[in-house]
Amino acid sequence: MHSGSAGGAESGGAGGHGTDGSVDRNGAEVHLVVSSAAEMERLGASIAAQLDAGDLLALNGELGAGKTTFVRGLGEALGTRGGIASPTFVIARTHPTERGVPLVHVDAYRLSSAAELDDLDLDFEGSIVAVEWAAGMLDGVADAWLEISIERPRGAGSGADRDLDAEEARTVTITGHGDRWSQFRL
Repeated sequence: MHSGSAGGAESGGAGGHGTDGSVDRNGAEVHLVVSSAAEMERLGASIAAQLDAGDLLALNGELGAGKTTFVRGLGEALGTRGGIASPTFVIARTHPTERGVPLVHVDAYRLSSAAELDDLDLDFEGSIVAVEWAAGMLDGVADAWLEISIERPRGAGSGADRDLDAEEARTVTITGHGDRWSQFRL
């Protein structure tokens, strides 16, 4: 992936982060196209390099968009033990990592408010927390987070979010919220 200048866009082949597609940077917001499940995992891995205890990721996108695939790449780069699967039925799953900072993977689909997310009593300060279906769930929970919004083509398959259903390009928008992410760069 090649980086474009603020407000501009550039397309290109494999670059520094191992994903192909276009990038459009505008302040703390990055827009890119991810063409495959492998690229979505590489995107997660590239962001993992910037994460530490207390960091919060908010993942949004419809069913099958690639949220869990992104977290799988994140977890692999962090050195989680065991595989990453969607925590739909358990709501939250904690994965120990080789870095010593746990990855907490949350599926907020069945939660109705930020208060319910807060009621899970997650260790936000001592963990890296990735929340799927995070829209409307972070009010009052954190002052800073990195939002990853994934859009899939209209009319695409409707399978579970375990994998990208097809090798269809996704549009990913990454937005930094709060001081921690005001200078976010890929």
